[in-house]
Order: sequence, then structure tokens, then C-alpha cells
Amino acid sequence: MKKKQFRLLMLLSAIALLILAACGSDSSTGSDKENGNGDTASSEKPKFLSLLTGGTQGTYYALGGTFADLITTETGIKTTAEVSQASAANMTALQEGKGEIAFVQTDIAYYATEGKFMFEGKKIDTIAALGALYPETVQLVTTEASGIKTYADLKGKKVSVGAPGSGTYANAEQLLEIHGLTMDDIKAQNLDFGESTDGLQSGQIDAAFITAGTPTGAVEALNATTKVNIIGVDAGKADELIAKYPYYAKDTVKAGTYGIANDTETVSVLAMLAVNKDLPEDVVYAMTKAIYSNTGKISHAKGAFIKAETALDGISIDIHPGAQKYFDETK
Repeated sequence: MKKKQFRLLMLLSAIALLILAACGSDSSTGSDKENGNGDTASSEKPKFLSLLTGGTQGTYYALGGTFADLITTETGIKTTAEVSQASAANMTALQEGKGEIAFVQTDIAYYATEGKFMFEGKKIDTIAALGALYPETVQLVTTEASGIKTYADLKGKKVSVGAPGSGTYANAEQLLEIHGLTMDDIKAQNLDFGESTDGLQSGQIDAAFITAGTPTGAVEALNATTKVNIIGVDAGKADELIAKYPYYAKDTVKAGTYGIANDTETVSVLAMLAVNKDLPEDVVYAMTKAIYSNTGKISHAKGAFIKAETALDGISIDIHPGAQKYFDETK
């Protein structure tokens, strides 16, 4: 019996050792898989990329699908354009690891990295710029009936400035500041774009700040029934604004837009792409090249603005080294 017990004990011990070895092997393999799905060291090439865009009817989403296809084709990394709530939400999503690349306005990216405005107390230090894309024009829209011709004429008027904490509100506040005005000098109205153009049409408000690519649908709709004016920003004031807030760039609303007779000089922030700064340099280099060396394949009208030579305009956050390498090579 003792021999049988001894043999049984040895057999059980051997089985136990085999089970432990198998568990250790599974644990190691599981860890490797886990690392391959997103917890990789920064030097490892990801297998998938999520490109955060905006709503399905917007320019970000339309361009995002094209960019995702270009990155997938040119780099071999499967990239998917994801619907999102656009700029501010995209910055938070990058911070939380819910995407690797995202559309954002240059000013919103700056606020995120500095912890200002809508990011006050929530500074984001995990993002870097890939490159600028196209202008999001800051339009001060009025009607001919309002009699407003200059920023000085806004004093005492009802002016839509967007929601407090929004990008449009910050644009309005900064442009008023450069022209020697504050929110206290106007009767500020916190309206969205549709409410703003409705208010202009009905005479409920006198002017509205609208930050969007031109032509903007809401303003085109207003011009169908009401004579529209765009109030310009002269070159000296634009230079002053850009010196203080470097995420702006000079821009022009072309004659014929909304029926205006002459080119109107103004300023814009820019749509840009931001990435997780921990992405490997060679991966971001390849992504940047995939987009900026294939602009001829972008069918969307905004594709005409996307150029390597202007890709760093208006950007005031750190450029990812991979993107910088590509732009240095194209100079």
C-alpha cells in the first residue's frame, strides 16, 4: 500500500506541475496579446488606429473616412474613422485612450494643453500635433439693415457670441479685446449658429460671431432672405491678435460668398489633426506622409487647402517628432 500511495502521490505531483506550467504559459501569452492590443511599448507598431472625427453630416467625418483609407493603404495599419462630438470631446477621448488620432480646431488644442477655458482644471498633456488642414473662419455676420460696418459699431448692440466656454465664445472675446471692447460693451447673446441666423433675420439680434468653414450653410440660408454683411479685421489688428494668440491665422471671405461684393479680410483658427504623443515616431511619420503626399486623392472641397507647406500654420502646441520629420523633408 505504501508503494501504491507513493506512486499515486508522485503522479498527482506531476499533474500539478503540468497544470502550473500550462497556466504560466497561458498567462504569458495573454499578456503578449494584451500588449499587442493597445498596451504596447511606445516603440511597437500598433495594429489598429481609431481616427476621431465629428458628426456624420460634418466635414470632419467626411474627410476622416478618406484619411482613414489613405493611412490604411499607405501604412498597412487598419484605420477606422469614428463618429464623435468633435473638437473638445476628441481631446478628452485622446487623453482617455479612446483613439489615437483626432480632428480638432487649433485653438481648442491650445486650450486643452494649457488647461484653459473649457479645459480649466483638466489640462491634457498627452497630445501632439500632426498638422493643420483648412481654415475655420471667424465670421462676424451682420445684415445690411443693422448699419454695423466696424467692430466699434458693436458697442451697445445685441451680439451672439456662442455658449460660455465654447470655442466661438473665446474667439468673440479675443476679437473684441483686440478692438478695445469687452463683453460688457455689448449685449451678449448665447446662441448657436441656427439661432443666430434666425435672430439676424428677425431683427432680434444685430450681429453674430460664427466660427466655421466658409461658406457656412446657416449663413447661406440667411442670405437667401436677408442681405448679409461680414465685418472685416484689418491687417494691423490681425497681426496684433496673432502675436497674442498664435493659434490664429489670417483669412479671407472671398467676394461672392453670401453675395458680398468684395473680399473681406478676417482671421481663422484651423482644423488640424492631433495624435497621442506616445505613438512611435515612424508610425506618425508614415501617417503624415500618407495624408500630405496624397492630397490629390482627397475629393472633398476642403482638400484644396491641405498642403504640407501650410501644415504648421496656426499650430501652437508641440509637433509630434514623426510629423516634424516629414515636414522637414518637404521643405
